[in-house]
Amino acid sequence: MSPDSLREDPSMPNTTFTPAISARAARRENPPGIGHGLPTLASALTLALAACGDVNPSGTNADVAIDTIGDTVVVRTLSGSVWGSVATLVPEASIGELEGAEEYLFGSISSIAVDGDRTVYVLDGQAQHVRVFDSEGTYVRTLGGPGEGPTEFTRAEAIALLPDGRLVVRDAGIKQLKVFGPGPDEVDQWPYSTSGTMSYSSTPLYTDVHGRTFQTDPGGWSPPDGFEPDQIIVLGPDGTHLDTIPEPWGDYEEPKVEWERMSFPVPFSPYGHWAVAPGGHLVSAFSADYRIDVAHDNGVLRIERNAEPPRVPEGESSSYRDGLTEQYRTQMPDWRWQGPPIPDHKPFFSELIAGRGGRIWVKLETEASPVEDPNYEPERPGDSPVRWRSELRYDVFEADGTYLGTVDPPDGYSSRPTPVFDGDLVWAASRDELGVPRLVRYRIKVESAPEG
Repeated sequence: MSPDSLREDPSMPNTTFTPAISARAARRENPPGIGHGLPTLASALTLALAACGDVNPSGTNADVAIDTIGDTVVVRTLSGSVWGSVATLVPEASIGELEGAEEYLFGSISSIAVDGDRTVYVLDGQAQHVRVFDSEGTYVRTLGGPGEGPTEFTRAEAIALLPDGRLVVRDAGIKQLKVFGPGPDEVDQWPYSTSGTMSYSSTPLYTDVHGRTFQTDPGGWSPPDGFEPDQIIVLGPDGTHLDTIPEPWGDYEEPKVEWERMSFPVPFSPYGHWAVAPGGHLVSAFSADYRIDVAHDNGVLRIERNAEPPRVPEGESSSYRDGLTEQYRTQMPDWRWQGPPIPDHKPFFSELIAGRGGRIWVKLETEASPVEDPNYEPERPGDSPVRWRSELRYDVFEADGTYLGTVDPPDGYSSRPTPVFDGDLVWAASRDELGVPRLVRYRIKVESAPEG
């Protein structure tokens, strides 16, 4: 695969990231003009969407409406999809064994990166090192290891690849990005600071085709100013600090249940989500609506889809509430629910992922169903004999907003850590029936059955 595969859809002009503009534009319902290239953007989108029927394997076209509001092009899928049926992921290859050579044994897969040649980098959070495998799954080398030396990690939690082949590792234990390469013995160290007490984050580490790195500042308590919201730190190819911007919806105050000094979010409340596409532009959405903004330097592409939010069954809602009440009353007998009720519907989605080729994967919330909990312990406060399980499902869009369809991953597939999506290929962590962690390469397969 050539380096060109990292670029965005060529029909999308000027996909460079403008941090301050992107953060503001993503928050506004109808943002004012950003540039004068919007007619070009709108025309390119119209042509790309009109061509969808040419590549539709099932012959079913999506019903799409395109509108322009100021500098925002809205692509709304009213019904249907390009694929015309549900897709799944078929495993093609895997790395990881129950026993054997140490190089193929994983403790805990914490982060994944894949380059243009399909060389795979796997961060093992338990072993605190990165294992490198070629496209065939053959072990190549190990980077890092536990310790405090310049090539070692104290708490590595995320990795990403720069376009020149360097590997960036976020070591939250010492607030440092360690950069390996491009030579075999070259290692650089980029320190970063956080605004609050938090230093660890589950947010992925992002890089773009311009060599920039996007690092999360998780905020936290910062006396005397109080709680600091999350921010995005933008670093140049040499680690130079370029900008710090607020996360989209970072000032959103989620509904909470409060009691004295304790509080926690109301289950199934919506959140703001964001990712950075390979071209460097911000992809963001607030999950109360099926609306995703992709901020370009000449305007905003807004992706919408007609859909209904998944329902929260009464049994699931009462299970959450009763379990939390019982749990907290073991320490605070007078504790009671003080806050908004649990919503009747879930948010539309729980995560946005930008694929290497520009596709946008939306991890959907789905309606749950009750299943028996084999680990139920009646003596444990808040425990329940029933667990509520929801199926994992994604919606997939092209970079121009074309809705391809839904993907239902198979059993064993894990959405944590964040998988790597590249065209029709997916690299994700998996565990078999014995609990053995593996890194699996999947391929999208469109099923023959029509979507419901």
